[in-house]
Amino acid sequence: MIFIDTNIIMYAAGKEHKYKNPCLNILKRISDGEIDAVSDSEVLQEILYRYWSIRKLDKGFQVFSDFDKLIPIILRVDRKDLLLARDFLEKYPKIKPRDAIHAAVMLNNKIDTTISTDNDFKQIKEIKRIDPLQI
Repeated sequence: MIFIDTNIIMYAAGKEHKYKNPCLNILKRISDGEIDAVSDSEVLQEILYRYWSIRKLDKGFQVFSDFDKLIPIILRVDRKDLLLARDFLEKYPKIKPRDAIHAAVMLNNKIDTTISTDNDFKQIKEIKRIDPLQI
């Protein structure tokens, strides 16, 4: 299982960027069954929040629905994840809280690899990050 971070769907749905085509390729490979993907409820929240903040909530609803249909398992975030995320923030003070939550959900579900453009994951020694440009 590989954890799919929010930025993969956001780059795939967004404007031209060096990550757009690699992220589209990742989503196609998930759809084709070549990548065994999982994500968490925080990713879905991030999608809604981002599109709400730029006043494009209708597009956000579509991106949300597409991602929800694509990813067979959306893990929930619960108390044990938040407690581990807190520990990660103490251990790795430069990472963002959302990344700490994703890392905690991953490890609490025995997932150690994420596909993400986010370099914060490189700081978390318990997690392996794959850059979409490497796939």
